[in-house]
Amino acid sequence: MKLWGANRRFYYTAFLGWLLFTVLLLPGQQRFPGNTWDRAASPKDLGYSLEKLQAAERFARKLKTAAVVVVVDGVILFEWGEVDKKFMTHSTRKSFLSALYGNYVRGGRIDLDKNMEELGIDDVPPLTEVEKRATIRDCIQARSGVYHTALYESAGMKALKPPRHSHEPGSFWYYNNWDFNVLGTIFEKLTGNKIFEALETEIARPIGMEHFTADDGWYVSGEDSIHRAYPFRITARDMARFGLLMLRGGGWNGKQIIPADWVKESTAYHSDAALYGCDGYGYMWWVVKHGNPHPHIPGVNLSEGAYSARGAGGHYIFVIPSHDMVVVHRVNTYKRGQSVTSEDVGRLLNRILESKLP
Repeated sequence: MKLWGANRRFYYTAFLGWLLFTVLLLPGQQRFPGNTWDRAASPKDLGYSLEKLQAAERFARKLKTAAVVVVVDGVILFEWGEVDKKFMTHSTRKSFLSALYGNYVRGGRIDLDKNMEELGIDDVPPLTEVEKRATIRDCIQARSGVYHTALYESAGMKALKPPRHSHEPGSFWYYNNWDFNVLGTIFEKLTGNKIFEALETEIARPIGMEHFTADDGWYVSGEDSIHRAYPFRITARDMARFGLLMLRGGGWNGKQIIPADWVKESTAYHSDAALYGCDGYGYMWWVVKHGNPHPHIPGVNLSEGAYSARGAGGHYIFVIPSHDMVVVHRVNTYKRGQSVTSEDVGRLLNRILESKLP
């Protein structure tokens, strides 16, 4: 009897383990990577053509693409290149900061409707009284109307910048590094946390980023403004984890890392981005909006609800809910002359999407 009792406990435990394993693999269950990414045994298992994905890789290898990671259903569908090498974020940094804002806005530490005067924010040379009426919300939407000189601007950004004092706060969208940089200043002032330490402790560690630490970030200072830029280095695989976090509505393995309503609000359409040849803009995310004169990225027809982070030289994180997909594209912009055009990234993305089996 004792032997039967022990066996019964064994079979009961085994049955529970089998049941748990089966439930975890049910269709529709959300999957997340552990310490390392899971990889599909075959793209066909997730409904994609290996041959077409290999053709997409061959196309990318003709470009200056350094790494690509494609995630579907929470696992790596396909990847190639230097996926574990840390490359510059460039302007994808802004979307990471947008995500960091979420908990502090929902917790009341950051009030998006506070303006620069109320926050004690100024610059050198000083802001005018009208410019000081710009709110945090105006800045996070790139609608501050503050066309002060800014750090870390490209020549193209400077060329498109409107004359100072030409638009009231909130009235006009312009992709404005002054807005994005002052948001870093405001975040650190109101939360008491440094951006890179917060990124490591509040996002990177909870979602198990394999490589990123606070030491990968640094500040860019200069005479154009007192508000510093905040670039950092990160791998394609860690970017893919961040993209998956956003795709899952800010949740990760049962824990809410970023408020779900903040993910929805920050990636919703708030502004037309035609000035930059794009369709829409949210809170430091580029968002798909049909009916606008420009595509989200050339050559690709994405459903509304998709969005992206993007940086100079061809750095992208595409979040595509209609395909339960994240696509990361990296370029080794440490090397002079290394870049991939948006048109070529679009051609590559289209090949990846068209690899889905009928």
